[in-house]
Amino acid sequence: MITGALRQTGQLFALAAEVSRAVFRRPFQFREFIEQFWFIAGVTILPAALVSIPFGAVIALQVGSLTQQLGAQSFTGGASVLAVVQQASPLIVALLIAGAGGSAICADLGSRTIREELDAMEVMGVSPVQRLVVPRVLATMAVAVLLNGLVSVVGTLGGFFFNVILQGGTPGAYLSSFSALAQLSDLYISELKALVFGFIAGIVAAYRGLNPRGGPKGVGDAVNQSVVITFLLLFFVNMVMTAVYLQIVPPKGG
Repeated sequence: MITGALRQTGQLFALAAEVSRAVFRRPFQFREFIEQFWFIAGVTILPAALVSIPFGAVIALQVGSLTQQLGAQSFTGGASVLAVVQQASPLIVALLIAGAGGSAICADLGSRTIREELDAMEVMGVSPVQRLVVPRVLATMAVAVLLNGLVSVVGTLGGFFFNVILQGGTPGAYLSSFSALAQLSDLYISELKALVFGFIAGIVAAYRGLNPRGGPKGVGDAVNQSVVITFLLLFFVNMVMTAVYLQIVPPKGG
């Protein structure tokens, strides 16, 4: 079991390296990239916007309750917005892309694999990785970066609304605390997380789609495995990136 897990981990990293190299090869499948980008964006924009509202509201309400207990209500806006931008927004985007776009990518590649279409492409001298995998991975990365901005804005507006309306906060204090605590690097790390998470979601989905087992049933199992594996990797990578960022970038005013 351990040997098999290590072998699959090595194959996953090998696919990631091969995709990274194939990005710079020509010809680039621009039409395939646009189609995949449009599909992934279409299935994730509305759910991401709807999910970000309760996320921002819950964070604002919880942070507002804690700051009231500590007598620091003036910092509610800054703390809640930082939590949304740095942590909630990239994770929401990545989970939705992995669950909606990644599962579709895995199912598509898996069905092509069991029909031996990829073997036929290799016989004709066409690289399946460059032709099919690279556009899909780049599409997940691009959608993740753009969608992260949307989720950050919607989540921040939702937190602002619930803090001002339900908790009696003032708009001026909310905005002033945000400007006092937040800095531009917080947005940079959020977008970097979204980019990395999109890459992970695309690579894991492509890997499981290229390696299904047991025919059509194996394709369904591969889709479930790709989503679970992506979720686990996302939370681990998020922990590492957050720890490194907090060590490298000092807090504003610190």
